[in-house]
Amino acid sequence: MNSQVLAWLYGFMGVLIFSGSLPATRIVVMDLNPWLVTGLRATIAAVIALLLLKYFKVKRPSRQDQYSLIYVAIGVVIGFPLFTALALQYVHAAYSIVFVGLLPLSTAVFAVLRGGERPRMMFWLFALTGSALVVLYIGLEATPDAANLWGTLYMLAAIIVCGLGYAEGAKLSRKLGGWQVICWALVISLPAMLLLTYISYAKQDNIELSISGFFALMYVSLFSMLIGFFFWYQGLAQGGIATVGQLQLLQPLMGLGLAAVLLHEPITSLMLVVTIGIIFCVACAKRFA
Repeated sequence: MNSQVLAWLYGFMGVLIFSGSLPATRIVVMDLNPWLVTGLRATIAAVIALLLLKYFKVKRPSRQDQYSLIYVAIGVVIGFPLFTALALQYVHAAYSIVFVGLLPLSTAVFAVLRGGERPRMMFWLFALTGSALVVLYIGLEATPDAANLWGTLYMLAAIIVCGLGYAEGAKLSRKLGGWQVICWALVISLPAMLLLTYISYAKQDNIELSISGFFALMYVSLFSMLIGFFFWYQGLAQGGIATVGQLQLLQPLMGLGLAAVLLHEPITSLMLVVTIGIIFCVACAKRFA
């Protein structure tokens, strides 16, 4: 199979797995506070990552690579999970999912700043158009209340740090390998996440995790935090960070479907129109990347 096609398949599998992250996080934060959810999901994933690294006897990364891994950890292990969990206290999963349409632009910007990539001008045109559709949706759907404002700000922060984590991790994957990058990032984060889990657990008044909450926690821990990155970083590293990163524009459509099925959240016609426009931008961005 053509290496570029394989890269897009890897990327698509990663996006498919990630599409369930926000609906699952929404379910968990109904039972647990966002700080505890962030600590637990990273801790569970980090323990499994440590076992994998030990089993396969993976060589410890160099000091320079460890610095890059810190950026990855800040972006995708700590920043994105925490900010999205905080946002989902204030807004519905369906609303937050549309923000994911901004991730390709964020990833592409960091691909230039950190990865040294130089996409063509037409690529930027369609990437910016797709992102503009997301901004338009936010402007039309947002309600002028404090809760919605906080949810919007948290989601924007999540998109920025996640773009950094994606680009830095993909760049490092070319050297270490995709699954090793996320595993090392999780292991580096483990002490801080254990401390966060302990403090958050002590502050949680009632620990009553429902069955749906338990399965949602397992999903974000095993799939969103670990397995999804095996595919995603491999696709980005092999096919180009900015190019394959445009697949994230498909994530809102998948996520909206899951939000409707799992959470019974309303899907507006505006959401669908924006999502279809975003998909068109993905195809064009791929063509001109």
